Amino acid sequence: MENKSHALAAGAFVLVVTALLVALATWLTRDTSEHRVYELSSAEAISGLQPQAAVRFKGVNVGKVTTIGFDPLTPRNVLVRIAIDDQAPITQSTFATLGFQGVTGLAFIQLDDSGESKVALPAGTEPPARIPMRPSLLSRLTDQGAGILSQLEESSRRVNLLLSPEHQKSLMGAINNMGQAAASINQLSTSASKTLPPLVQEANATFKTMKITSVQVGESADEARASARAFRTVTERMDEKGGTLDQLAEGVNTLAATGQALNAATLPRLNRAVDDAARTARQVSRAANTVSDNPQSLIFGNGPPAPGPGEPGFSAPSGKP
Repeated sequence: MENKSHALAAGAFVLVVTALLVALATWLTRDTSEHRVYELSSAEAISGLQPQAAVRFKGVNVGKVTTIGFDPLTPRNVLVRIAIDDQAPITQSTFATLGFQGVTGLAFIQLDDSGESKVALPAGTEPPARIPMRPSLLSRLTDQGAGILSQLEESSRRVNLLLSPEHQKSLMGAINNMGQAAASINQLSTSASKTLPPLVQEANATFKTMKITSVQVGESADEARASARAFRTVTERMDEKGGTLDQLAEGVNTLAATGQALNAATLPRLNRAVDDAARTARQVSRAANTVSDNPQSLIFGNGPPAPGPGEPGFSAPSGKP
């Protein structure tokens, strides 16, 4: 009986110590930080995701998965509720994807932010606010796997078609043609090695001629630039104040003023002198005619005028028979 009592006491002591250790571990590992609760609704499978799985924001642990179930609002969708640390920068542009840890197959929730919004996503509501969940890389690869396989099948079919006996003959013919082309190129290079030295000499002579020509062209260009500078100097002197153009303009203005003065004063006087000379010439002409008709008038004068018709002493001229 004494041995049994010792065994019972030892067993009870072990059980008490075990309970104390479990309570101590629970107390030490308890999470006393404040959390915000959000929900994720996924139409994709979430294989490998378990409750208490990690929630990471850009790779940093910020919370854990609390419950996994079905979405009552969207049939056939999986509803995941997560608790996130209050310090995590969750905004309205935050989205979630399903990540995997190495090759273990254990999944976790990966949060990221597109940066389109800086407004914080509200928390503490019932039902909790939802973070949109996007397909993961593995899901996209799975969805595109059928297309990739069909493309691989098409590629293998084309390779098999390319390697068919008929096409093999064509490929061998193309390879033979390439060999013949290589032989032709070899012959061409051999011929070129014989003909290239004279060509090189001619090219050198041509290059020398071109060099001499370029030097002459450079000298001509220098002369042309010097002529251009001299012409520009002459042009600047003509255009500067008091230069040739200004002197020509002053001469033209003086000539115009002289013409205006000549037209205003000299020409009227010249016209009057010409008129006086014309009247004097007419008077001299009449005097000459008078002297020619009656020369004695130079000695006796003109005398009284001859009587006209009806005056005493008038005699009519005799008529011709």
